[in-house]
Amino acid sequence: MKATPSELAEKERRVRGLMLDHELDGILLMRQDNFAWFTGGGDNHISVASETGSGSLLISSEGKWLLCDNIESHRLLEEELEGQGFKLEEWMWWEGNVEDAAAKLAPLERIGCDRPIRDARLLDQSIARLRWSLLPEEVERYRWLGRKVGDCLNETCASLKPGVSEHRVAAQLGGRLLAEGIIPVVLLVAADERAFRYRHPVPTDKQVEKQAMVVVGARKWGLIVSATRIVHFGQPDKSLAAKHAAVVRVDAAFIGATIPGMEVGEIFWRGENAYREVGFPDEWKLHHQGGPTGYATREFRATADRKEEVLANQAFAWNPSISGTKSEDTIIAAPGGPEIVSASPNWPMVKVSLVGSVIQRPGMLIL
Repeated sequence: MKATPSELAEKERRVRGLMLDHELDGILLMRQDNFAWFTGGGDNHISVASETGSGSLLISSEGKWLLCDNIESHRLLEEELEGQGFKLEEWMWWEGNVEDAAAKLAPLERIGCDRPIRDARLLDQSIARLRWSLLPEEVERYRWLGRKVGDCLNETCASLKPGVSEHRVAAQLGGRLLAEGIIPVVLLVAADERAFRYRHPVPTDKQVEKQAMVVVGARKWGLIVSATRIVHFGQPDKSLAAKHAAVVRVDAAFIGATIPGMEVGEIFWRGENAYREVGFPDEWKLHHQGGPTGYATREFRATADRKEEVLANQAFAWNPSISGTKSEDTIIAAPGGPEIVSASPNWPMVKVSLVGSVIQRPGMLIL
């Protein structure tokens, strides 16, 4: 899924438009997410724990530059930026840095940047907004990634057995993802009562007895898919079954309202109202409800006061939860209606009827 010339041209047009709007001589992209976005899926990471990558991009009035030390420069040019017209500004790893390299090409006070550096103008939020409306090529990558993540989730959950540890569940899912060239950036697993106690259950040695909640955030080409699945051994009790029936209705309310032109705050209000309608009015207070995604796990967390409007082909991941259960998938706000990209094949689904539409949400997998 190599970047097309039209995709790269449109992204350069957006960046140069931002440069003109702020009367700057250049835009410096240091973050991994922006590197991936601008290059149509290029990867400059060494450590997934760092926001910045091993090489930065400067788009200036004079051209496009890769700013990089001698360790990574040739790999990035040959494997991530081939044919994209970047020039190289290189330094030896022990004596240079990005700031000095950028200053050779344009005055730092005339550069906008996605990370704070001396004298440059911080434009991280403005640059992030350039990514929000996905191009057709990005939508196709997202569909591929969503299918693969859904497959890996399905295979992992379907293979679970009582007695397996949360760490082992996370390892099995992570291994399946990595085998597809997909990087897990979030892996959470809750066995039994931990799903009722913790919204972010980092895996432990605890063994699964009756229930497992499996949560993933997975990245390829810079794009991130988030999803959650619930597995239960034997039929769940009435209380848990009622909670899951309720949370999928809340999730459907969020998804159904995620259409181009809708304010994020209005979508949040509809989700909050759905919590009240299903009899759990205060559960939304115990965890954030998700929001726009794409090249970040969440571009921001949705709240009732957010005035941003949903853009055409913008990605979202809502994650409503009720103690003990959760519903989450990654969607694209397509002009024809929300498209769920992270569906798991052969997973038991629940049909939720809304006004004018039916939205399918994952039920619990009963083993």
